[in-house]
Formats: sequence, structure tokens, C-alpha cells
Amino acid sequence: MAVELRYHADQPNKQSLNRAAELREKLTLYPDNQDLIASGINLTEEYRLRRSNILAYFDAALEEWNDWRWQMRNRVKDVKTLTSLLPLSAEQLQEIDRVGETYRWAVSPYYLSLFDRANTNDPIRLQALPNVLELVDSGEEDPMGEADTSPAPCITRRYPDRLIINVTNMCAMYCRHCQRRRNIGETDQHEQKTRLQQALQYIKQNSEIRDVLVTGGDALLLNDQTLDWLLGELHSIPHVEIKRIGTRVPVTLPMRITDDLCKILSKYPPIYINTQFNHPKEVTEDAKLAADKLIAAGVVLGNQAVLLKGINDSPEVMRKLNQELLKIRVRPYYIFHAKNVKGTSHFIPKIQTGLKIMENLRGYTSGLAVPTYIINAPKGGGKTPILPQYLVSLDEEEAVLRTWEGKIIRYPNH
Repeated sequence: MAVELRYHADQPNKQSLNRAAELREKLTLYPDNQDLIASGINLTEEYRLRRSNILAYFDAALEEWNDWRWQMRNRVKDVKTLTSLLPLSAEQLQEIDRVGETYRWAVSPYYLSLFDRANTNDPIRLQALPNVLELVDSGEEDPMGEADTSPAPCITRRYPDRLIINVTNMCAMYCRHCQRRRNIGETDQHEQKTRLQQALQYIKQNSEIRDVLVTGGDALLLNDQTLDWLLGELHSIPHVEIKRIGTRVPVTLPMRITDDLCKILSKYPPIYINTQFNHPKEVTEDAKLAADKLIAAGVVLGNQAVLLKGINDSPEVMRKLNQELLKIRVRPYYIFHAKNVKGTSHFIPKIQTGLKIMENLRGYTSGLAVPTYIINAPKGGGKTPILPQYLVSLDEEEAVLRTWEGKIIRYPNH
């Protein structure tokens, strides 16, 4: 007997309509101040105007602006240049100079073009310009104990099957929350090739190492020839399955992602790049172009945001950041709780803040936009995931769960 199938998609029942309305109401409204969570892509015209002003100061052309070497040569690193490009009070300039005597600072012209000139609490400025709080902060030089987890030159090893090679102390911008500011010094230095060769030899002699992260400083500030050599050496080691690169240049110097660089990266798959976007204003048209090039070269992109007080420590900002990243095909991977590095503790929020953010991501946005919240255990103890409590109880018969909406359900454990 034929079965008549009836579809009523055009006539949803009352229960479905009520549920849809309930879900709609659960979305947290963004603050009235939309500038707080503006996307960099939406600010393109403002950024271009600031770029024009900076180019005029340097008497430079757009072609030079798009040359990453020009950007590096013209990093702003003294108050005389800074005050010509940004309105600052005499007190602010004095503070920057004073902090600069202890902690180095430098900002690429590109990243400077993202500054809100009128807002001293602009999340971009706060990441880039010295603050007098750096001089009164507590903290440790090396809270992660990297010096005590280095079995060979340039190497940090905390896990059974993977390790880090630190290749340079150079960055396009010296972030004020940097975890390795002890290595910055006053001059840019790449690791000597002989030391890198010793690191490679250690990897070759330890066949359990299947995953190598090349970082710094900023690993992509090595020149193309050195990167080609180093990635080629890693690629030739049979037990190294994955090469990873830690870099912030898609955020602070996106013009470094050149066609020549991408040709090199495409030779050594699989390559994973984790970068560090911390605020949606950093997700710009230039960053998108850099991401597009890397993806076309076969690179897999992820983001490791740092949870920073006054910059991204709200559910609305973090949700907006992760959603904007997905639009440029960068997968949110980690949210790191800021480390207790000397001179940076004014950035460290409460752990409860991070948990609240996670509560307001899960269920409220796509799972693709929900990274893992991580606290790095001190002295090389490794990454420890921190999650809101969804498992209320568990025995041989059932689990009691709390859903993302806070509803308690019982689930059979057969």
C-alpha cells in the first residue's frame, strides 16, 4: 500500500515557533558602543586614510608600504617619530621613554595605521605602546621554565612527541604582553646556523618527535633562503610528520606574506601556521589577503588569541573576533590565559573572566568559533584546558549533564 508523505515545512507548529523565539532572545546584544567591536574590514577606509598620513610623513609611496622590508626598516621605535604620527601628551611621551629604557618597543607602520588616534584605551594601541604599569608589575622573567626544558640549543621540549625550535628574537612589533620579552634585548638577532643544525641533529636522533613548531620572536622574519633551508631539513626527517610555524605577521606585517614565501611554504606540506589575532579590529583587508595567499599555498591556518584585560576580555569582543576569523578562513584554536611574565601582569584577567567567555561562546555561535581556553602550567607543565562544568555527576547508570543553556538533563550510561 502506498504511503502518502506529507510535508508541513510551510506550517511550523507552535512549539517550533516558540523555540525559535526563545533562541533568538538568548543572543547577547552587542554593546551600544559599536566601535568597541568594529571589524578591521569595516574600518578599511579609516585605515587607508591613516596609511596616507604615515606615507606622507616618511615621504614614501604605496609600493614601499607593501614591501615588508621597508616596513621593518621604518618601524616606529622612538618618541620623536611617534609624536609626529600620533597625538600624545608630554606625560604620555615621558612614560613611553621611561618604560623604553627597560623594555624595548617597536611598531610597524602598518600596525600603527590601525591605531585609533583619539582613544588612549584603543585595544590596538594598548598592545603596542609601552605603559608605565610595566615598571611596577610583578611576575617572572621565564614563568614557563623554558630555560629548564631545553635539551639542545634553540629547543624547548615539554611533550612526548613534539617540540619548539626558537629561531629569532625579531618581531615586526614587540607586543606589550609578550611571553618571551626576556629574549628581545636591544638588537635583532637570528639564531646562528650552527645552533640550528644542532637542534636539527637532536630531532633526527629522537624518532618520537613527529611535530615541530618553528617560532621565535617571529619565525617568518627569517629570510626566505633560511626558511627554505630549515623547512627542507625538517621535511627530510622521516619521523617529522608536521611542521608548524608561529608568527604574528598576518596581524602586524601582512605584506611579509609574499608570493616567493608562499612558493617556499608550498614545497613542504603539511605546514600549519598559528597566528595571534587578539581583537576584531586586527582582521583587516590586508590580513585577509595574507590569509588567502597562505591558504592557496596549502597552509592550514589557526589562531591563538591571548586573553588580555582591557583588550578582549568580554564575551562580545571574543565572539566577534572568532566569527571574523572564520570569515577569512582562520580557525580559532586556543584562547591563552595571559602568562605571569614580568612587566605584563596588568593584562592578566581573572580565570572567571575566561570561563564566562567560554560560557557565552558554546551554543551561542558555531562550534567552529569556539577555541579551547588554555592555562599554561608554570615551569613547563604544559597546556591545561579550562572548561565550564558541564558534567554534573557520573556513575555506572547515568550521567547528569548541564547543557549550554543551563538545563539539567539525565543521560543513560549503558
